[in-house]
Amino acid sequence: MTLAVLQLPDSAQTVLVVVNPNAGAWSDDASIEKLVTLLRGEGYAVEMLSDAEQLHRSAEEHLRHERLRAVVSVGGDGTAAWVVNATPPGAPIAIYPRGTENLLAKYLGLEANPADVFQMICDGRTVSLDAGKAGDRVFLLMLSCGFDAEVVRQVHMSRRGHIWKFSYIKPIWRALRTYSYPEIRLLSAGAEVQRARWAFVVNLPRYAAGLKIAPFAQGNDGLLDVCLFTRGGLWAGLTYLTSVFFQTHVHRSDFEHHLASRMRIESETPAPYQLDGDYGGELPVEVEVLPSRLTLLAPRRWVERQPGAVAESSG
Repeated sequence: MTLAVLQLPDSAQTVLVVVNPNAGAWSDDASIEKLVTLLRGEGYAVEMLSDAEQLHRSAEEHLRHERLRAVVSVGGDGTAAWVVNATPPGAPIAIYPRGTENLLAKYLGLEANPADVFQMICDGRTVSLDAGKAGDRVFLLMLSCGFDAEVVRQVHMSRRGHIWKFSYIKPIWRALRTYSYPEIRLLSAGAEVQRARWAFVVNLPRYAAGLKIAPFAQGNDGLLDVCLFTRGGLWAGLTYLTSVFFQTHVHRSDFEHHLASRMRIESETPAPYQLDGDYGGELPVEVEVLPSRLTLLAPRRWVERQPGAVAESSG
């Protein structure tokens, strides 16, 4: 499948550096200052932002006049999703991985190195990838309903500040003891109702702890990968995690995989869902794919590894 690689115009000389005030645990301000110093030394105009409305106005204005070089998302996956939701389609997003987890950065092979992020911005290569939409929120990696969503819900309900990886220990223990695995139903046009106890709607093939729930997912096929685990209960959940770890789950008779562009997910009893590691709410929710919604700056080495990558003119 062809992946178009576009070059930003020379007129794009403004960089917006965005720090989500509600982001996860990180405090290395010196690395952000180094990135800003490098950018300004190269002649880029840099704006520091943390307000969603201000970010949208600034990104829209600079994008319209072809001045926008990058919107730098400083943080984890939640921050990246927050930035994408606050910026217009077509705004080039540069991921600077900080925070609790950044699976999108791992997908792109990015590390928390200001010099590497600076070089990526200077190179100005962008790729267009799909995103998902749940209700009125755009998600980048995946949506899930099930045990992990219940853990995320409990973390959200008890949150009093930044989230650390240790913040998940107590919620996992509580969920192991209390989660009831309610039946989840997925309804999509032209298909029978699909039923599961644990469901994942995947856009990009990354999940926490390096697990590959949908290793076949492609970020530019215009579709979402729906992965369903049909049995409930603690023992089933543990066997599912084990089989995902060893990549044998795709051969299980109680695992289903489908492709869809739009669906409704519902449950008769309360069931939470999570988006890119953040609590999304309770079912029901309408989900759809947004083809080519995400414009990402990509490092040279990642682009060179992509099969079917084709350089195209930005004009």
